[in-house]
Amino acid sequence: VQLVESGGGLVQPGGSLRLSCAASGFTFSSYDMTWYRQAPGKERELVATITSTGGSTAHADSVKGRFTISRDNAKNTVYLQMNSLKPEDTAVYYCKAETRRGGRVYDYWGQGTQVTVSS
Repeated sequence: VQLVESGGGLVQPGGSLRLSCAASGFTFSSYDMTWYRQAPGKERELVATITSTGGSTAHADSVKGRFTISRDNAKNTVYLQMNSLKPEDTAVYYCKAETRRGGRVYDYWGQGTQVTVSS
């Protein structure tokens, strides 16, 4: 099982980035996918989530209207389009895959990708 995030980097305030999370080793289309982020000295927070079919999404209030989560089940990849970036968006961004079977929760995490918003 592997989740590999990419697309992070240094961007100026107001800029855009698109993060990708490529999955392998499990049935991607059966898993809900979530992006989290963790800034230095802060707790990890949920950024956006999408259901297994892509039929439903939710975004944190702090990113609503600026970030968009999407997925391509044919490519086993989930995306996070980030626009109008702010310095407070600086964090390590992680993707997580989660499913429930037989009353148990199964989840996998990626290693994270750094996003730095600075002039």
